[in-house]
Amino acid sequence: MEQPTAFPTAPQDVRREIRQGRWARPTAGLAPGYVQANLIVLPRLWAHDFLLFAQRNPKPCPVLEVTDPGSAEPRLTAPGADLRTDLPKYHVWRCGELEAESPEVTALWRDDLVAFLLGCSFTFESALLAAGLPVRHLEEDCNVPMYITSIECVPGGPFRGPMVVTMRPMPHALVPRAVLVTARYPAVHGAPVHIGDPAVIGISDLSRPDFGDPVTLRAGETPVFWACGVTSQAVARRARPELMITHAPGHMFVTDLRDEHVAAS
Repeated sequence: MEQPTAFPTAPQDVRREIRQGRWARPTAGLAPGYVQANLIVLPRLWAHDFLLFAQRNPKPCPVLEVTDPGSAEPRLTAPGADLRTDLPKYHVWRCGELEAESPEVTALWRDDLVAFLLGCSFTFESALLAAGLPVRHLEEDCNVPMYITSIECVPGGPFRGPMVVTMRPMPHALVPRAVLVTARYPAVHGAPVHIGDPAVIGISDLSRPDFGDPVTLRAGETPVFWACGVTSQAVARRARPELMITHAPGHMFVTDLRDEHVAAS
């Protein structure tokens, strides 16, 4: 996604611009070289079960940080940041239903809320580009397409349901390279979970993603699917906690971690 020429690239500056309302779009392409994260915030009574779910499903829900109850500061991944204001767009859920979309959630924050930051595949897109691989949603200036699949996650307490995936088209001959590049980043979903026919994983129409935007699949290209952190929202909606705060799909939290910090050697 093309940025304004004057838009900053350092994560602290990106978060400041977001906090001040100067960026309200998906964050793909922002702060290249730095890790981006999914956000899910739950009451403390639900946090243990969600952590159990994430531990059992590390592909879609790789945990980067868990905050102390009541704290909105991710001290390990972005000291000084504020998870109530530093994402471009939030979704607020009540008993599994989307109640509101908001640019900040300060007024909703409570002393019992626990925030989870989960790895995001936007992180490895710089590595894909460096390897000469296409990232179609960046080329087409839109959000990555996301699909609910028929792949069932391992349940954890009340959290259960299907995996959500992102899709990036790759030229047939370059698919092995895409697998190798992304496999180095297990903390941000790692290697693909499926390559090829989308019907095998329950996707009937690539032109109609469940979240994000459709992208062009050109002749000679294969759809490649990676696990997605929006899985956490899909399963939590089914669990119906009385309050849940998440990022809007594609509107991630930009951390201070460098990509190489989460890359396997």
